[in-house]
Amino acid sequence: MNPDTFLHNLHFDIDGITPPDWEVDWEDAPLAYKLYRGLPAVPLSLEVPLSLKEWEAPAKPDRRRIGNFLWYTFGLNQFSQSVSPFSSEEHWDIMQSLRRSVPSGGALYPNELYMFLKLEDLPEGIYHYDVLHHRLVLLRKGNFDSYIARALGGRCDVSSCFGAVFVTTVFWKNYFKYNNFAYRLQGLDAGGVIGQLIEVSKRFGFAAGVYFQFLDRALNHLLGLSEDEESVYAAIPLSVEPTGWASARSRSEITTASELCEEITPIRTKNLVRSKKIKDYQMLTSINKASMQESTNSFSQIMPPESHSEGRPVTLPPVNRISYDLASVCRERFSPDMDFASGRVSREQLAALLQEAAESYLYRNDLDMAIEKRASRVTIYMCLNHVEGIPDGAYYYDSDAHSLREISPGDHRLALQTGMPAGNVNLFQVPLCFHIAGDKAYHKAELSYRGYRIQQMEVGMLMQRLLIAATALGMGGHPLLGFDAKISDEIYRLETQEKTSLIQIPIGFYRARPWLRGNLIS
Repeated sequence: MNPDTFLHNLHFDIDGITPPDWEVDWEDAPLAYKLYRGLPAVPLSLEVPLSLKEWEAPAKPDRRRIGNFLWYTFGLNQFSQSVSPFSSEEHWDIMQSLRRSVPSGGALYPNELYMFLKLEDLPEGIYHYDVLHHRLVLLRKGNFDSYIARALGGRCDVSSCFGAVFVTTVFWKNYFKYNNFAYRLQGLDAGGVIGQLIEVSKRFGFAAGVYFQFLDRALNHLLGLSEDEESVYAAIPLSVEPTGWASARSRSEITTASELCEEITPIRTKNLVRSKKIKDYQMLTSINKASMQESTNSFSQIMPPESHSEGRPVTLPPVNRISYDLASVCRERFSPDMDFASGRVSREQLAALLQEAAESYLYRNDLDMAIEKRASRVTIYMCLNHVEGIPDGAYYYDSDAHSLREISPGDHRLALQTGMPAGNVNLFQVPLCFHIAGDKAYHKAELSYRGYRIQQMEVGMLMQRLLIAATALGMGGHPLLGFDAKISDEIYRLETQEKTSLIQIPIGFYRARPWLRGNLIS
């Protein structure tokens, strides 16, 4: 299957990419976290702060602060146990899971975090964040400022940064369940992690820049990754000092991945997967290789899209940014399914939710390099029901004007419910049903096939901001990819704009779930 057909089917015809005889071997499932063997490890303190309401002043971190940062970004923060709704009276199926601050499709967490660190109380080098043991595993000693800077095309002054985070994807970790559909989830999940990382960075006084374009083989080589198993999806330098985030480069400064890989020796590591039989996921590695960049000359930028100007404007009340404790939100985040309960949302609550998501989403990146630009490549649409002072209907959120534009009045819940084959959420209990939309061609002209995974990551970043804001307002959100995009595209009239719905997120109030849940912090 060629990449164009694969990416089209990934969104509009899932049956076209999944074998009809596909069966999940739960007994041979991989671990949800990577465990290295035989390498030096540095334990991190488990006494993490219980509150992240105040923003800390910028200061070079030590090992303890980096540990707290990693915990709230991607650490295991809760253990939960509940009874499956499909259990019978004769046999109770107990479900238990280790929860994190970000959602993941099937709670499989295909992403991993690596760090290049230059701290006073830690040897300089490349580390892997061991989520299970909350520790850093040393992979490679040394200073790699120049290497990483050139892998990013000379667009960041890495020497002024205290470190950098690399978000990777381990293909098998959710392929074993979702088959080729895992590719869509992997980008989305990576985006959720990046969105959380940026919000946590703000609390710790760190400045961050997200680089989606880099020399893939060079960074994979630096981390010691086998590209048939795992690959870097994003590089995020962190700084507390003035940093050049968009340094200009000349044509004579073009660097290739092959050149960089020759500069440092390869490393060989061992890690525990748990699966005894790993099936072939050729399509995932094929599309990943088709997305790779070999030369810094291939890096591109994207012009910001025009805002949606059609539709009757609906004014939203002016509101202040939501004040919330991020640590509390991390603990309270919940994805209701059949737990949604009817409840009216006020205009003020909707306005606060939308403004918080849009304002917090602004971030420094290598696609436009202008943090203050309001035009986003992914935008918010929604179907509203029983929102006080706003007629039921489908709307677009104009973040520049902080207002809604009415696209299609009326109740669209039945159509949306029909487009959900799993039926795991009752949309008639949900007042807000969000859809994040983006370019139907995923900016292929500028970014080739890499544009697809970048788009999914940006969707995941905005998704995480919506979930954080909803939790801060006492609501819950359930991200869904099991929906018919053609139905929502028709409701929002997206065809004329060459856009499509990329994720569906019902948000509303919910009843308490009968489960046991405990925090994993002291």
